[in-house]
Amino acid sequence: MEDEVDRLVAAWRRERPDLDVEPLEVLSRVSRLARHLDRARRLAFAEHSLEPWEFDVLTALRRAGTPYQLSPGQLLTQTLVTSGTMTNRIDRLAKKSLVERLPDPSDRRGVLVRLTDEGRDRADQALAGLLDQERAILAELSRAQRGELAGLLRQLTAPFDNIPG
Repeated sequence: MEDEVDRLVAAWRRERPDLDVEPLEVLSRVSRLARHLDRARRLAFAEHSLEPWEFDVLTALRRAGTPYQLSPGQLLTQTLVTSGTMTNRIDRLAKKSLVERLPDPSDRRGVLVRLTDEGRDRADQALAGLLDQERAILAELSRAQRGELAGLLRQLTAPFDNIPG
């Protein structure tokens, strides 16, 4: 079975036989798959009236477990955005009644962001929709192949995820 990357690689091998284009065989497929995954994610979230960034914040709170709350700093760490961006996101989610701000009992100047019941329901529904989309993307692979692929991708991404700072 041939795909677009096979055609791209063949063209580069023809046009630039002096270059080793082997990395394209893996990373161009990863890049193309990321675009397909992004489309599937956006579709799953849109079905629940959520933007991808909203899903990221809501699910970070949902994963925290009861009482589904984190400090803005903890949300920054999990979502990899700036402080100003997170403040804006919290404001927008609070306006939609998906999160609420509460005083931090351990820091009089601090706040905690808590998921509302509506926010939890939306996060749960969007996650279920996302998993349906992702299962469809992976349907051509056996359970063993998915496990092997997950391990190989972990090997590639771990160094990036474990960079200090």
